[in-house]
Amino acid sequence: MHTIGHLIDGKRLDGTSGRTSPVFNPATGEQTAELALASIDEVDAAVASAQAAFEGWGQVSVARRIKLMHTFRNLVVDNAEEVGRLLTAEHGKVLSDSAGEVARCIENIEFACGLADHLKGSLNESASTGVDVYTVRRPLGVVAGITPFNFPVMVPLWMAPNAIACGNTFVLKPSERDPSAPMFLAELFQEAGFPPGVFNVVNGDKVAVDRLLEHPDVKAASFVGSTPIARYVYTTGTAHGKRIQALGGAKNHMVVLPDADIDLAADSAVSAAYGSAGERCMAISVVAAVGDVADPLVDAIRVRMEKLVIGDGTDPASEMGPLITREARDRVAGYVGGAADAGAAVVVDGREARFDNEGHFIGVSLLDHVTTQMEAYKDEIFGPVLCVVRCDTYAEAVQLIADNPWGNGAAIFTRDGGAARQFQQDADAGMLGINVPIPVPVGYHSFGGWKDSLFGDITMYGPEGINFYTRPKVITSRWPDPAGSSVDLGFPTNQ
Repeated sequence: MHTIGHLIDGKRLDGTSGRTSPVFNPATGEQTAELALASIDEVDAAVASAQAAFEGWGQVSVARRIKLMHTFRNLVVDNAEEVGRLLTAEHGKVLSDSAGEVARCIENIEFACGLADHLKGSLNESASTGVDVYTVRRPLGVVAGITPFNFPVMVPLWMAPNAIACGNTFVLKPSERDPSAPMFLAELFQEAGFPPGVFNVVNGDKVAVDRLLEHPDVKAASFVGSTPIARYVYTTGTAHGKRIQALGGAKNHMVVLPDADIDLAADSAVSAAYGSAGERCMAISVVAAVGDVADPLVDAIRVRMEKLVIGDGTDPASEMGPLITREARDRVAGYVGGAADAGAAVVVDGREARFDNEGHFIGVSLLDHVTTQMEAYKDEIFGPVLCVVRCDTYAEAVQLIADNPWGNGAAIFTRDGGAARQFQQDADAGMLGINVPIPVPVGYHSFGGWKDSLFGDITMYGPEGINFYTRPKVITSRWPDPAGSSVDLGFPTNQ
């Protein structure tokens, strides 16, 4: 048993608050570490370190910042296997999912490595006689990231590379559930040569979150998590004058039209619903089956589910691992039972699966004939449960998406180009897939939903991330008429 502390001013520190939280291996149910929960004084120390570092880092050349970011990128590539191992050990996701998470991390770091082009300003020469007007983008100062358990490496790297490459300094408050991988990232930042204080980690709970949102030297905060907490982060942070981007929950719908490729749609539904045990904000949790596609689609999904291998994420044969906690497992089971009581057809019941140890495992569930009045439809389950809602028409399926309070992502499966194009216009969500079940944008676009899936005006990473972590400064300059200059310009002054 070891204790995980903080990383402040380039040094790993033990906690001093006297408060700790257990860290478990979800595949065995065994406690593997104690996490030190930060006090207000420790958060203040991290922010003070970041503020002191910003005085110099904000003036460092773009060329130097990008060079260090390239070094960091190479270190992540070289240590990808170790990062993946830490992810699987504390989150539980299978190694292939961990490898995918690391790959998306690298993609976002590489975008930050090309930031020099995005930080170029703009110039209007002679906007008026003898007057030039130009815009530059300046960093904000100290910025914070408050990140979730389900992607403990990828989400911090949605934030930190862009923030730091733009000239800011960063304080990360990762999830208490799986802190080792974020701490390892912090050590790679130090190894890459970033000055102490540019990247800090404070592990903690609500005490740390509240202090970051209130601290006068924190200029902005980025958050990813559930909708209620996203709303809290947004309202609290903005009330203290901070720039906030807060990404919330989701209930992503996959519309399947009668002309769809059934095999493709079924494969996609299984991978999108049950990958990473459904613990991702872009998971497909509802299939809107239109017309007579429902019966063959449900059958095809069921057949694939029966072949799914669930087990310890370190086993290469495993295709799905455990949930993050026992409480999460029991909550998911409760939704399956509640749906059955409400009249849904339980095609596959994950509660019936049996496992050999005390890990946080549950089987995959498929619920058919789900209605919009059922709790399994209305709530974000965040687990391996797929609901099938049968719709008579395309319009009815699209209306489901419009009526849902979340608007993170949506997908359609069809061979009809006209229907797909119409879906692009009709679907009330921020990220859409056409025969793609999980439409997570590549690193040079940006990530974010609509409605209760996003609080704030700016989405995450990519070009929108640059806008979030910088602010424009517009300069208007006038110089004396060359005729009055004491310098010989070498040409007639009347030209």
